[in-house]
Amino acid sequence: MRDRDLYARILGVEAPWSVVDVELTEDHVEVFVEHSGRGLTCPTCGSTTPRYDSRRRSWRHLDTCQLKTIITADVPRVVCEEHGVHQIAVPWAEPRSGFTAMFECLVIDWLMAASIKAVAERLRCTWAQVDGIRDRAVARGLARRDAEERPAVEHLAVDETSFQKRHEYVTVVSDATKSRVLYVADGRDRETFSDFFWDTPLDKVLAIKSISMDMWRPYIDTAMGHIEDAEKKICFDRFHVAAYFNKAVNDVRKAEHRALTKAGDDRLSRTRGLWLKNEENLTDKQRVRFEDLKTQALEVARAWAMKETARGLWSYVKRGWARKAWERLIAWMRSSQLRPMEKLADMLERHLEGIINAIVLGRSNAKAESINTRIQMLKKLACGYRNRDRFRSAIYFHLGGLDLKPRLAQAHTNS
Repeated sequence: MRDRDLYARILGVEAPWSVVDVELTEDHVEVFVEHSGRGLTCPTCGSTTPRYDSRRRSWRHLDTCQLKTIITADVPRVVCEEHGVHQIAVPWAEPRSGFTAMFECLVIDWLMAASIKAVAERLRCTWAQVDGIRDRAVARGLARRDAEERPAVEHLAVDETSFQKRHEYVTVVSDATKSRVLYVADGRDRETFSDFFWDTPLDKVLAIKSISMDMWRPYIDTAMGHIEDAEKKICFDRFHVAAYFNKAVNDVRKAEHRALTKAGDDRLSRTRGLWLKNEENLTDKQRVRFEDLKTQALEVARAWAMKETARGLWSYVKRGWARKAWERLIAWMRSSQLRPMEKLADMLERHLEGIINAIVLGRSNAKAESINTRIQMLKKLACGYRNRDRFRSAIYFHLGGLDLKPRLAQAHTNS
C-alpha cells in the first residue's frame, strides 16, 4: 500500500478530498490533502456555490511512529449570493481548530487523568494549546446539553466552593441524583443563584421536587423566590446540621475546660475528639475513657447527649412525628442553660421546616459535598487557578457529565 493510500485510510479521507503527497522529515510527517473542486456548497445554507479562492491551513494529527503528523490543505472558499464568502468545512477537524478531531479526542482523554501542564509535555504541545482544546470541548458540551431535550432535574443541590483564599467563592448547582454539575458562577449571593433559575426553562423549574443546601440565607431567599412551594422543597442537609451541633458541643467543652483548669481539674484535656466522633468510631482505649466521662456531671456531657439525640431524629417518615421530636429537642436545648446550645436551638427553630423536609423526602447534600471534594482535588492537581473562567471550565469538563468529544472523530471511529 502506498503512503498516500495509507494516510487516506488513516485519516478517513474520501472524495472529493484526496491525499496528494506525504513528506517525511527528521521530526515530523506532513500529509498534503487536496480538494477536487467539485460539488462545493455554502457551509451555511448548503446551496451549490462557485469556488472563490483557497487558503492554506495545517492541523496537528495523531503521531506516526512517534513523529508529529501534520495535515496541510488548500481549503477552498466559496461565495454564496446570500451569505457571502465562507471557507468550507474539512472532514477531519472542527472549525477554527488547529488540531484534527482525533487529536482533540486524545487530549480530552488525557486531560481526564492529568493536568494541562502534564498533557502538554506528554503530547509536545504548548500549555495554551491544550487549554484551548479543553475550552472548546466544554463549549461544545454545553451547547449540546442546551440543544438536547433532556428530562427535568427533579432533585437539585446547591453549595459554595472556595476559588482562592480570602473567602472567594463560586456557587455550584448540581443534579443531586446523578452527581453532575449543572451550573457554576462567581460568588454566593442571591443574584448569582438567581441567574441559574433565569437560565432554566420554566417547565424545568416547576418540575423541581427538592433542593438541598446549607443554611445560607441568600440561597434560601433565592429558592423561595423562584421555586413553587419552596417551603416544602428546601432541604437542609443533615451533615451541615451535624457540623453545627459539633461546633456547639465543642464550644461548651472549651468553656468548661477553661473553668475546670483554673480549679486544677484537667479531666477534659485532650478530649475534643471523644465528644465529636461517633461512638462507633472510637478505639477501645478511647471508648473506656469516654464511658467514664459521659456519665459524670459535666456540661459537655449534656451537650453531647443533645447532639446524639439529634443524630437519631433523621429516620422519621411522618412529617408530624418528626416535627414533634425536633420541637422536644429544641425545648430541651433552650432549657439547658448552655449558651452555645441555646443559640443553636434558635437557629434550628428558624430552619425547622427545611430539616423536616430533608427527613421526610430523604434528601441530603452528600453528593454535592462529594462534588466539592473533587473540585478541591482539581485545584490541587492544577496547583490552584488564577483565572475564574479556567476554574469554571475545569469544573464543567470533569464534573459536568458533558458530551465533550468532536462528532467528526466519533463518526470516523465508528466507521
